[in-house]
Parts: sequence; C-alpha cells; structure tokens
Amino acid sequence: MPLTMNKDVFITCAVTGSGATQDRSPHVPRSPAQIAESAIEAARAGAAIVHCHVRDPETGKPSRDLGYYREVTDRIREAEIDVVLNLTAGMGGDMVFGPTERPLPLQDGTDMAGAAERVEHIKQCLPEICTLDCGTMNFAESDYVMTNTPGMLQAMGRMMTHLGVKPEIEAFDTGHLWYAKQLVKDGILDSPALVQLCMGVPWGAPDDLNTFMAMVNNIPDDWTFSAFALGRNQMAYVAASVLAGGNVRVGLEDNLWLEKGVLATNAQLVDRAVGIVERMGARVIGPQEVREKLGLTKRAPA
Repeated sequence: MPLTMNKDVFITCAVTGSGATQDRSPHVPRSPAQIAESAIEAARAGAAIVHCHVRDPETGKPSRDLGYYREVTDRIREAEIDVVLNLTAGMGGDMVFGPTERPLPLQDGTDMAGAAERVEHIKQCLPEICTLDCGTMNFAESDYVMTNTPGMLQAMGRMMTHLGVKPEIEAFDTGHLWYAKQLVKDGILDSPALVQLCMGVPWGAPDDLNTFMAMVNNIPDDWTFSAFALGRNQMAYVAASVLAGGNVRVGLEDNLWLEKGVLATNAQLVDRAVGIVERMGARVIGPQEVREKLGLTKRAPA
C-alpha cells in the first residue's frame, strides 16, 4: 500500500491499566483522585483522549467498583481543561485455570461477569468512548485467558450503541479485526468504527512492522485507528502509527519508562509523543477536533 501519513493526529493517554504495575513505579496512579489528576496532567501535555481503568486505592489491584468509576469521571469532567473520556469495558472476562492436569476449578484471579454488569459503569458514567476487546486470547501468564465470546461482544456492543457511547475496538490480532467488521456488517456497531491496534501484547499480534502493516491493511478505509506497542517500543510506535495513517496511544498502562533508568509520568510520555508527532511534520489535534472527527457529543459534568 502507498505511504499515507496522518497529518492531524490525536493522542490517547492510557493512564493506569489493570496490569500488576502498581508496585513497579510510584507514578502509577491508584486512587480515583490520583487517576483523575494524572489524566488531567496528560491532557495538559497534549492528550486529546484519556483511557481509564480504576484500581483499589489501598492495594492498587484492578477493580470494577462503580463508585471509583463515577469519581474518576466526575473529577475529569469538572477539570478546567477539556479532554475526551474513554473508560475501559474490558474487565469481567478473566479466567485463570488450575494446573494443566486439573484445570478446574478456576483459580483466584478469575473474574467473570455478564454483559450488563460489564457495561454498568458505562451506563452510569456515559463516557464519550469505551473499549470493546474484540476477541478471546491467551494473555501473558501461562494459565490466564482473556475471554470475549462472540455472544458477549454482540450483547455488549448493542448496549454501547444503544447508550450512544462510541466503542473503541481493541484488536490484539487479525481475527479480532475480522470479527469487528462482522459486528459492523450485522448492524451491532456503527460505521465508521474506531480501532485501537494493540501490538506486542503476549500472546496476540507481535509488534514487528510486517504484522503491524497486515493489521493496518485489514482496517476499512473509512475507519479511524490508533496503535501502540508495549515497553521499549512505545515511542517507536508513535512514529510507525502516524506514518501508516493512524493516531497514537502512550501511557503508563503500556510502558513505565521515559528512558533507560528513568521512570515516567503520563504527562512526560504524552509530551514526548507530541514532540515526535510534531517533528514528523504532523499536527496534534485537541479534544474538540476529535469529537468532530469521530462524531462524539461532549458530556457535561454531573
């Protein structure tokens, strides 16, 4: 395919995630107040979208607590700086199996919820965007499977569409894109869709450029996409995604380091991404332009 660089780029900051990173860096926010403040700082640095999970404030472990989501949402919306809010809907599909000779019963860490429960915080908070992890995959650890069956995705997708919240399709492999196109074809998700290409997440699509371009080439021309890679390749993927015609995601969910030996903040990662995008000759766009591009409606504070 010809090289079609994106000249008007939006940056998403993935603020905290659900991985076991809370004890690896003091900058990973835990409480709703810390998550919101880190998101606001990222917006000041140039992020048009902030993607938020919530954590237990004491342990830092991932949570689905509705009160935490409401507090994060309210704090971000009441801030003096504008930003598009993107809440995860990826929690509640975690299966941890037992040893290989006795896989059942399921082990600690399993968190399986119905579609309505997985989307309840989206219903209550009404972010402008929420994620839809568009497939099931072996995920990093030996006995953990991230489960999102076709039936579950259909149910959650219908709920998101009914609520007027735009799904961000998280595609961890080419088959996830294939099924995303089916959801649009079936009228469950609206077109043009929004896609996040999640590269280098074990054991989905590796982050080599051949695989990345295979993913890009499977996205319909009228859809909007962003892409990211984990760890040391996060900033390389800022450039790669822009060159391929896409947008950018950075943040502590995906990478803790600014450079070797230097732990990053979300704002620092966004600031570095802004610099890369601008030095490539592209323009970083703000939240209102993102709303116009994606057909979003700004939500007022509660």
